[in-house]
Amino acid sequence: MLHLVIFHLILLFLSCFAFLTHQACNQFDQQSLLSFQLYIPSSSLNWPSSGDCCLWEGITCDASGNVTRLWLPSKGLNGTISPSIGNLTHLSHLNLSHNRLFGPPPITSFPTLIKLQILDLSYNRLTGEFPSTLLSNHIELVNLSSNRFHGLIPSSYFQKARNLMSFNVSSNSFTGPIPSSAWIDSSCSVRLLDLSYNDFSGQVPPGLGNCSKLTNFRAGFNNLSGPLPDDIYTATSLEEISLPSNSLSGTIGNDIVHLENLTVLELYSNHFTGMIPVDIGRLTKLKHLLLHINNLSGSLPPSMKNCTNLTTLILRVNLFEGDLSAFNFSTLSELDMLDLGNNNFTGILPASLYSCKSLTAVRLASNRLEGQISPDIVALGSLSFLSLSSNNFTNLTGAVRSLMGLKNLSTLLLTDNFKNEAMTDDEHITFSSDGFQNLQILGVGACQLYGQLPAWLGNLTKLHALDLSFNQISGSIPGWLLNLPSLFYLDLSSNFISGEVPKELGGLQALVSAEIIDEVDMSYLELPLFVKPNSDTNQQYERLSNLPPAIYLRNNSLGGSIPAEIGNLKFLHVLDLSRNNLSGNIPDEISHLANLEMLDLSGNHLSGEIPASLKGLHFLSSFSIADNNLRGPIPSGGQFDTFPPSSFEGNPGLCGSNAQKLSCLNHPPTTTGLAPMPISESSNEELGYGLIAGAVFGLIIGITSGALYPLPKLKFMQHSRYNRRRRCR
Repeated sequence: MLHLVIFHLILLFLSCFAFLTHQACNQFDQQSLLSFQLYIPSSSLNWPSSGDCCLWEGITCDASGNVTRLWLPSKGLNGTISPSIGNLTHLSHLNLSHNRLFGPPPITSFPTLIKLQILDLSYNRLTGEFPSTLLSNHIELVNLSSNRFHGLIPSSYFQKARNLMSFNVSSNSFTGPIPSSAWIDSSCSVRLLDLSYNDFSGQVPPGLGNCSKLTNFRAGFNNLSGPLPDDIYTATSLEEISLPSNSLSGTIGNDIVHLENLTVLELYSNHFTGMIPVDIGRLTKLKHLLLHINNLSGSLPPSMKNCTNLTTLILRVNLFEGDLSAFNFSTLSELDMLDLGNNNFTGILPASLYSCKSLTAVRLASNRLEGQISPDIVALGSLSFLSLSSNNFTNLTGAVRSLMGLKNLSTLLLTDNFKNEAMTDDEHITFSSDGFQNLQILGVGACQLYGQLPAWLGNLTKLHALDLSFNQISGSIPGWLLNLPSLFYLDLSSNFISGEVPKELGGLQALVSAEIIDEVDMSYLELPLFVKPNSDTNQQYERLSNLPPAIYLRNNSLGGSIPAEIGNLKFLHVLDLSRNNLSGNIPDEISHLANLEMLDLSGNHLSGEIPASLKGLHFLSSFSIADNNLRGPIPSGGQFDTFPPSSFEGNPGLCGSNAQKLSCLNHPPTTTGLAPMPISESSNEELGYGLIAGAVFGLIIGITSGALYPLPKLKFMQHSRYNRRRRCR
C-alpha cells in the first residue's frame, strides 16, 4: 500500500513540475488561432478570446508555448480555412478531417509550414487544385481524400517530399497521368499510395520496383490503360494491389508469385486476358482475390488450393472453363465468399466445396453445371447467399429437401434450372417449422415448372421477395400467399394463373404498414443482386432494402375487375397487371398509391374513363393503358403531360391533347375499342425479356449474369426516388 502512495506522490510532483515549467502559448499563435476560428462561424469550437491557448481543445504546444498540433477531426467545422494558419510556423500535425470545410485551402500560407509532418484534410468539401506548395521536407502523411480537388498533381511535389510515407488523394477529380516521380525521383519511402476514384489516365508508370517499402498501391476507378509495368512484381513489400474499374489490359504476369506478402489483389472490371498464373499457390498470404469482369480464361490452377488464407474469391464474368469438380476446395477452410458466376464451368457441384464450412455466399450461376444438389450441402451451415441460376440442375424437389436444412440461408436463387419439372408440392416434402426459417429472397423463375403454388411457401414468414415468373403455374392466387407478413416484392408474371385478382392483395402488410417496410434488412447482401434492363449495363442491388416494392402479375389469364382494395398498398412502387383478361373500370382508389412509379394496365379489356385523380400520382414515371376499351378525355396536367402516345394507343374511344388525339369537343368519343393484344407465351418479346418499350426495368430474382435473372421492367427505377431514399438511411 505504501509503495502505491509513493508512486502517486511522484506523479503529482512531476505534474506540478511540468505545469510550473510550461510556458503560456505564443501570443502570435493565439491570435492566429482566433483568426482561424472566425472563418468557421458555425462550429462546436468554444475557444475563449483570452487565456492560454495551449489548453484549448485540439491544441498541443511545445515547451516554449509554440503551437505544434491543430487536431480537430469530426468537430462539425463549417466554413473555410483561414490563411492565418500559415502563421503557425511550428505546426507539425494538422488534422481537420471529417468536417464540412469548403472552398480552396490557403495554398499561399502552406510554404511557411516548414515543420509539417502530418496533413489530413480528408472528408470535407475543399476545392481547387492540388496544394503543391506543401513542400515541407518533413512531410510524412498527406490525406486529401474525399474532397473536390481537381487538376494535375505536379511531379515536382514528390521530388521534395523525401520523407513521404502515406499519400492519399482518393475520391477527388484529379486528372492527367500518375506522376511517375512518386517513385522515381524521390527516395520512395512511401508505404501507402492511394489514387483511387479520380480521373487519372495513361499507363501505370514504371518504377514501382524502386519502392521497397510500398505496401498498399490503390489506383482503382480511374481511366488507366495499358499493361501493368513489369517491375511492379519486384516491389516485394506489396501487401495490396487494387486497380479495379480501369481499362488495363495484357496478362497477369507469372512473376506476381514473387510478391509473397500479397494479401489483396483486386484487378476486376478491366480487360485482362490470359490465365491465372499457374503458381499462384505460392501467394500463401493471399486473402482477397477479385478478378471478375475481365477476359481471363483457362481453368482454376490446381496450386490455388495452397492459398489457404483465402477468404474472398470472385472470378465471375470471365471465360473460365473446365470441370469444376476437379478442383480441390477442401483446403480453403477460410473461404467466406465464392463467386464463379458467368463462366463456362462444367461438371457437378464439387463435393470438396462442402468442406468450406466458413462459406457465407456462393454464386455459381450462368455456367454449365449439371446433376442434382446433394444433401451434403447442409454442411455449409453458415451459408446465407446461394445462387445456382442458369445451369442444368435437375430434381427441384430433392433440391428443396436438401436446401431447407440451411438454417441461415436468406437468399436462394435457382432460376433457369429444373426445366419442365413439377412444382415441388406439399405431398413430396415434409416442411419442418424451422425449414427456410430465415429465407428472405426466393427466385425459381424461368424453369417452365408446372403445377400450382404449393402451400409450404406460406410458411416462409420472413420472405420479402418471391419470383416465380416465366413458369407454367396454373390455378388461382391462393389467399395464404397474401398473408406473408414481410412480402413486398412479388413476381408471378408469365404463367397460366387464372381467376380474379384477389381482394386480399390489398392487405399485404409490408406494402400497407410503414413499420413493416422500415424493418427490411438494411445491411449489405453478401453478394450483389444483378438486374439487366434493356441496355448494355447491368444494374445491381447491394441491399435487399433497395429492391422496389412491386407486384408483377403480367401475362397471365386473370379476369374480373381490379379490386378497389389495391389502393391500400400505399408503399407500392410498381404495379403491373398488363396482358390479362381484366375488365371493368380502372378503380379510382389507385390514386391512393402515392408512391407509385410504374403502372401498367395495358392489354386487358378495361372500359370506362381514365380517373382524373391519377394525375395526382406525382412520382409516376411510366404509365400504360394501351390496348383496352377505354374512352373519354385523357387527363391533363401532372405526370400525364409527360407520357408518350404509346401509353394510350389501342383505345380509339380516348380523346384529348395527349397521344395525338383529337379534341374531345370536336370529336366525341366512341364506345368501341380495339381488342387487347393477344397473349403469346412464346413470342420473341417474352423469351427475349424485352417488354414495355421505353420504360423497361425489372427483376426476376434468378440469374442471367450474377444473381438476378433479368426481366427488363422499369428502366427508370435504376434511379428511382425509392432507391435514393433507402440508400440515404
